[in-house]
Amino acid sequence: MSLLVVGLSHRSAPVSVLERASLAAETQAKLLQDTLAAEPAAEAAVLATCNRIELYADVDKFHAGVAELSTLLAQHSGVGLDELTPYLYVHYEDRAVHHLFSVACGLDSMVVGEGQILGQIKDALALGQDLHTAGRLLNDLFQQALRVGKRAHSETGIDRAGQSLVTFGLEQLAAGTGVTDWAGGKRALVIGAGSMSSLAAATLARIGVAEIAVANRTRARADRLVEILGQPGGAGVIARAVEMAAVPDELTRADIVVSCTGATGLVLTAEAVAGALGLPFDPVHETPVASVPAPTADPDRHAAWVENASDGTVRQAVRRTTVPARNAGPVRLALLDLAMPRDVDGDAARLDGVRLVDIESLAEASADAPMAADVDQVRTIVADEVAAFGAAQRAAHITPTVVALRTMAADVVAGEIARLDGRLPGLDEKQRAEITQTVRRVVDKLLHAPTVRVKQLASEPGGAGYADALRELFDLDPQTVAAVSRADLNDPNRGRS
Repeated sequence: MSLLVVGLSHRSAPVSVLERASLAAETQAKLLQDTLAAEPAAEAAVLATCNRIELYADVDKFHAGVAELSTLLAQHSGVGLDELTPYLYVHYEDRAVHHLFSVACGLDSMVVGEGQILGQIKDALALGQDLHTAGRLLNDLFQQALRVGKRAHSETGIDRAGQSLVTFGLEQLAAGTGVTDWAGGKRALVIGAGSMSSLAAATLARIGVAEIAVANRTRARADRLVEILGQPGGAGVIARAVEMAAVPDELTRADIVVSCTGATGLVLTAEAVAGALGLPFDPVHETPVASVPAPTADPDRHAAWVENASDGTVRQAVRRTTVPARNAGPVRLALLDLAMPRDVDGDAARLDGVRLVDIESLAEASADAPMAADVDQVRTIVADEVAAFGAAQRAAHITPTVVALRTMAADVVAGEIARLDGRLPGLDEKQRAEITQTVRRVVDKLLHAPTVRVKQLASEPGGAGYADALRELFDLDPQTVAAVSRADLNDPNRGRS
């Protein structure tokens, strides 16, 4: 096993860097394909969330693998390698397994114990499977990570140590007031209809908002989310889908806005928020870029010119410096921005009556969040599972060699029986069957103890060399061993999530 992970997260990089390095879905697919085409990598998977970007690969050379994966991350994220490198972390073999299992349990999340990461790991595995970049190692690794994460949540109280990013964000908006009391009867606008936005809508319904409007660039997805919210047994919230072009009007009616889209530029400008509240807008903190027109308050039209412009130019055009809110009066509009890169202009926080919580402020708030005692129990689970996974992988490494050995033994038995038939043609079927069975039993008994023992030895640290020794001692054909490995790897039922 030569598992390597190179990545960056909210623990290693500032939000401004994570925001620029975020990977769109199509970029993730291209990254995987290019990684597999690179010489050091035989398998690849990418885990990209709002607060982490990690590239996993099975490599044959450590240093070459680190260099290649780092370069690929820089190329596809659009952040220069020199700028990106100080924020990258590298984990190899058992440490890489330990890292992913910790991530799956929520130990490495911005909000410790949150369970959304399991769905994101499942999506990462599915993408690797669909693109055929995830092979034996990464299929086993990600499947086991999902099981470890589920075990941590079912056997411990890690859920009490934290909650979803949505719930944590809403608690920050409530600012000390019970979130149910704070949200009760309010009108909410959810922008986006992906997994995070859907969770936000469901959470808002659960905590008692009176009405939810869902805006998404693909109207069918917004309609589907509204349909789910209105299903029997739901919270009884009034839900409706609206076009993205209607967002400025919806802002005038909303008390709470949650935005999480895949847009590469701003969805809500400070000017649009000010217009919805009937406030004057001071553009003093905007970064002027003469080559790009000023953003419009209409998010749908805004998204159109974002797509038509070059990526780097647009990000410069819409980026603003987040500054502290300057008002302490009543909150007229609460904004929760869960997108990476950000959907909401940071300058909106300067407007009177606006409270804005985004990924950056959530990272700061979560640093002070209390840790539950169950975290230690989860760490023990992770350590045990890492050891078990390593042993299983080492044992699996020798299995093709053992199978090839038994295949060779069976061929020898068949050849000797054929030779016996030529020398003793008068044997009847019963005699021939008895002799054949006797020879097979002898061979099986001779091979049983060595093959069982070699599997046990191979499962221990440093046991990978036993497979090589077995191949050398019995002069096994390397092509036969490789054929067994390929047959197992190409099993269509292997590792499907």
